[in-house]
Amino acid sequence: MSKLALIIKREFIAKVRNKSFIVMTFLSPLLFVGMGVLIGYLASMNKDSVTKIAIYDEVGYLKNDFKSDKFTQYTDLSLMPFEVAKDTASKSYAGLLFIPKVDSIQQLKEKVEYISEDSPSIEFISDVETVIDSALTTDNLKKLGFDAGKIESAKVNSSLKLSKFSGGESLKGLNEIKVAIGGIMGYLIMMFIIIYGNFVMRSVIEEKTNRIIEIIISSVKPFQLMMGKIIGNSLAGILQFLIWVVVGLVLMFVAQNFFGLQMGSGAVNPESVQIAQQSADFSKLQLYITEIMNLPLGLMISCFIIYFIGGYFLYSSLYAAIGAAVDSETDSQQFLLPIIMPLMLGVYIGFFTVINDPHGTVATVFSIIPFTSPIVMLMRIPFLEPEHYWQLILSIVLLFATFTLVVWFASKIYRVGILMYGKKPTWAELFKWLKY
Repeated sequence: MSKLALIIKREFIAKVRNKSFIVMTFLSPLLFVGMGVLIGYLASMNKDSVTKIAIYDEVGYLKNDFKSDKFTQYTDLSLMPFEVAKDTASKSYAGLLFIPKVDSIQQLKEKVEYISEDSPSIEFISDVETVIDSALTTDNLKKLGFDAGKIESAKVNSSLKLSKFSGGESLKGLNEIKVAIGGIMGYLIMMFIIIYGNFVMRSVIEEKTNRIIEIIISSVKPFQLMMGKIIGNSLAGILQFLIWVVVGLVLMFVAQNFFGLQMGSGAVNPESVQIAQQSADFSKLQLYITEIMNLPLGLMISCFIIYFIGGYFLYSSLYAAIGAAVDSETDSQQFLLPIIMPLMLGVYIGFFTVINDPHGTVATVFSIIPFTSPIVMLMRIPFLEPEHYWQLILSIVLLFATFTLVVWFASKIYRVGILMYGKKPTWAELFKWLKY
């Protein structure tokens, strides 16, 4: 067996035998499921709660305009003395909406007051202001001789129909779905790079601080040692992801068969399906599913694997070089920010530019730049037409070419840094090491 294969085997076995790796491998799916259940439960609690608001309208201009619903309940306390109503509201209500006495309703534009101990939500403030604006607008229309009721009944809510030049119906929100699918893939790659890149760096630092690195490099080349650590940790990470998938499927099976949680087609009986098929909502859902299935899923999965490997190797070589250059994890912080920034930039560029203009200059450039392409290009792939595939090919070629170049530079830092102790290196010193 070659020396590189031995190093890969050693790193892989050391990682999978680690107690924290074993615990988190099987505990993480349970934590994610538990978190999802908790969030769903808390969300349902908020939906069931009703906010009670007291109204004190000294003239009676607006009290009838505030309508109670399942989330907000308005109670009129205008018949009480103001101080009594204020005291009652402070004890039994979330707040008091005070509408003062004015000569004209138009004077209420900036005089309505909401009294409470806690600051109200922006949504609540917006709803109250909307009611006030509507009442003042209606009053203005009446003064101008217009029939506010007829104007309101004449309003029309239009719905833009989307279609394709090739024929067939297009769907609203489809771009957001495409970006979300690519964004999830890109986010997984980013998290894998950060988590397992740190594992590589810690492994190098640990061997360096234990002073066993001198013995290791007496038998293998620094480049072989660095690549062995990168590949060994990546295999451990892939194994962990596969276990998470299996455990997730098992949890779904248990939830469906032992706890009565129905998923998929088993959750709906044939009669309800027949009724749903007659509705427009079900037809829309079918169109969305059809559009998603028409996406280049094979290409997306293949590119996910390619960018997963290329992105991880590119960044892990930098993590390994940093680990070799420092003596402790604390000293590494000054060098980690330039590594993490391109990943974060890729996420923001992807979500804020691809969704609006997937073929624009910004999205195209950052999907080709190797340090951001594993994230941005995955978001663009659902939008790519065959005439744009050259950009995908160029992005992959540049990614692996840059990986080769970065590994060469990182190995030069690595072979010098692993033997340096007791001094925090500066950026200038790292550049000097590249010349050795």
